[in-house]
Amino acid sequence: MAAVATEYGVKGSPETEHPRKAIGWAARDDSGVLSPLPFSRRNNGDCDVTIKILFCGICHSDLHSIKNEWKNTIFPIIPGHEIAGIITEVGRKVRKFKVGDKVGVGCMVNSCHSCDSCKQGFENYCPRMILTYNSIDTDGTKTFGGFSDMIVVNEHFVIRFPENLPLDKGAPLLCAGITVYSPMKYFGLNEAGKHLGVVGLGGLGHVAVKFGKALGMKVTVISSSQRKEKEAIERLGADFFLVSSNTEQMKAAMGTMDGIINTVSADHSLMPLLLLLKAHGKMIMVGLPEKPLELPIFPLVGGGKFVAGSCIGGIKDTQEMIDFAGKNNITAEIELIDMDYVNKAMERLAKADIKYRFVINVANSLTAA
Repeated sequence: MAAVATEYGVKGSPETEHPRKAIGWAARDDSGVLSPLPFSRRNNGDCDVTIKILFCGICHSDLHSIKNEWKNTIFPIIPGHEIAGIITEVGRKVRKFKVGDKVGVGCMVNSCHSCDSCKQGFENYCPRMILTYNSIDTDGTKTFGGFSDMIVVNEHFVIRFPENLPLDKGAPLLCAGITVYSPMKYFGLNEAGKHLGVVGLGGLGHVAVKFGKALGMKVTVISSSQRKEKEAIERLGADFFLVSSNTEQMKAAMGTMDGIINTVSADHSLMPLLLLLKAHGKMIMVGLPEKPLELPIFPLVGGGKFVAGSCIGGIKDTQEMIDFAGKNNITAEIELIDMDYVNKAMERLAKADIKYRFVINVANSLTAA
């Protein structure tokens, strides 16, 4: 999920612009190196809740952002939009939550509440959406993310965790989970018996497999790496596995899939993937390649096929997703790390050296860091 600034201007310094003292780990330039940064949070408003952050997942967007690879980073930046923790304070108008509730915060912390997208429950497409970090809030101050000890958020953008869902393994679902769940829902790729392809078996792809199977679908993983086959089938529950460079495998699977969730952020060819789709099949792009991809038109026209994009999901859908995950015991596969390991984790993430999501044990390591 890309981070963008709004029309508001930045003001003040991170440490003094708000009354409540906080501590986080920030990148100060495009080297992407993270280190402790004292900063501040606003006071808890009437419609706000204050959350003690216990865990925060590391998304590939965090890596892009701290290195300014999308050319929109406002330094210093405290990343993190897969936040899970406990409510420590509620505003007097808050009705959905109470102190002690297990909750999460995903990629956004505010929106205009009045545009067509917001009215339909798609705050994620609001033109004035405020992201959890690297955005400018309505008061002109910059938002800071979950690589920190606490956060203050409008209750509308807070997600309640099911009691049985562990916060550490559930945190990545607030980005990775909704990123794959939402397009499966809105493009009809959530019907039992349908055949779903998942391109890429990383942080997004591995939860797409789990959601697809929980929805009763036949799931095929398409990967460039043969070594991931056993993991995909035996551990994650996929039905089939295709190596994208194996022309015989790809040819045998042509025209068999109702839809594809494409999670790949690297440069790759779309033609072989489009040929896997049935007539009127759909490929939904959720990865964010740095450079434009070539889109072959003949297989689209010849098969009445669709290519679409999807960006996270609205708050209602995110709550629906996390509830579904709780009922079906869906969690991310994680490696739990301390805060002082975060720079090493970013190096490993850049090399895809993780199965499948780093999660920071914030509450037990931030102070010591």
